[in-house]
Amino acid sequence: MLRKPDFTNYFNFKPEEKQNPYIGFTSFQHFRGEKLYSDCVVKPENCLCETENYECYPVPYDVEENGREQGYYPDTSLVYIRILWKEFEPKRGVYNYEFIEDILNKAKEHEQMLVFRLIAHSTRARDDVPEWLKEIIPCPERPDGMRVKDSPTDPRFLEYFSEAVKKIGERFDNNPYFYAIDISLPGSWGEGHNLHLYPDEDIKKLVDVYLDYFKNTQIFGQLAKPDFIRYASTKTNIGWRGDGLGSPNHTENIYPPLIEEVADNWKTGPVSFEAYWWLGEWMRKDWDIDIIIEKTLDWHISSFNAKSLPIPNEWKDKVDYWVSKMGYHFGVDHFSYPGTALPGETAEMELEIANHGVAPIYKKIPLKIRFFNTVNTYMFDTDIDITSWLPGTKRESIIIDIPDDIVPGNYDIEVGILNEEISMIYLCTDAPRTGSFYRLGQILIMH
Repeated sequence: MLRKPDFTNYFNFKPEEKQNPYIGFTSFQHFRGEKLYSDCVVKPENCLCETENYECYPVPYDVEENGREQGYYPDTSLVYIRILWKEFEPKRGVYNYEFIEDILNKAKEHEQMLVFRLIAHSTRARDDVPEWLKEIIPCPERPDGMRVKDSPTDPRFLEYFSEAVKKIGERFDNNPYFYAIDISLPGSWGEGHNLHLYPDEDIKKLVDVYLDYFKNTQIFGQLAKPDFIRYASTKTNIGWRGDGLGSPNHTENIYPPLIEEVADNWKTGPVSFEAYWWLGEWMRKDWDIDIIIEKTLDWHISSFNAKSLPIPNEWKDKVDYWVSKMGYHFGVDHFSYPGTALPGETAEMELEIANHGVAPIYKKIPLKIRFFNTVNTYMFDTDIDITSWLPGTKRESIIIDIPDDIVPGNYDIEVGILNEEISMIYLCTDAPRTGSFYRLGQILIMH
């Protein structure tokens, strides 16, 4: 017999208690709660060389890290790490897996998920391509004080780099803390500088390596090259990330036509941005943070790399609001359920979820129902796909098969979203919480 709902509980919106996974600001080359880089004033007459100290992991020994005394940074469940190719493959065919394993272990310790990019080089000599590559093919020189963005154009450059990406995928794609990877293109930091020098077919082969070896990992394509995002979209769900957020030229002129080309990707793959410089420079340049926040929310942002530099305290309320809207923010509007049932029956429940954020979640975390009292607990898995919860409201029907041997009595009906890696997804609700579960109603199991 199926017991239909005969009770309904309504709930009020309440902000989540903690930062949820996969969304919000990222820590950059640092882990949750660690030091922040000291604020830095960029001097264009120095060829912007101040920025280069912040681009590679681990943090160089000579970089000041007093940022927590100078400003603010929100809590973050994501860590964004970029490492150099030469750190992973110091000798040709010899791979430093331990380096990445250490990063993942630290991410786990800090309850963070890793967003990762392997970069071939930056703009300076100490962060160049591996020495063994220079012995095989011609490579650009990177004199001190210069910003040389070029990558080698010899076809073997992409061939050998692709092999390194493949090895990372083979080893780490199944690691639950390896959340997302950036497709790294030619050019400094993998950002696609002078991409016209490389045949499209060669770039597609590189993209295919990411698609073939990261089946369980979110993949970001670069907004600057939407052709390759569209190409990848024919094979998998892919998100995108935009470099240069904050610059009025990017916000008003560069981004809009590019985003139009990948307008619907946010529904199945996350959108991420990285700051042009950092927020202290935004304030010094008098860039309008309100416009930036409004635009990125319209573009369905899930995460933002502010580069672990201090945010001006004057902007704390604005940034907190921004984080409160990035990505998914699930609230329970109401829950319908039967007040009584018998062992061996099925019980129908209806859950109405409101996503108060601007994007879905992209990981299929199980939604579980729990019957709970002080003596007995019964757990029920559901087949609800929470990645389908786009912004707005959605009603889900849940059928519970009540065990024949359940002990009669009164039980709280509780809902939780969790797996082995994610202790829980916090909900925007005033429903009382016990551990990882929210109490939505009560059911009497009769004799």
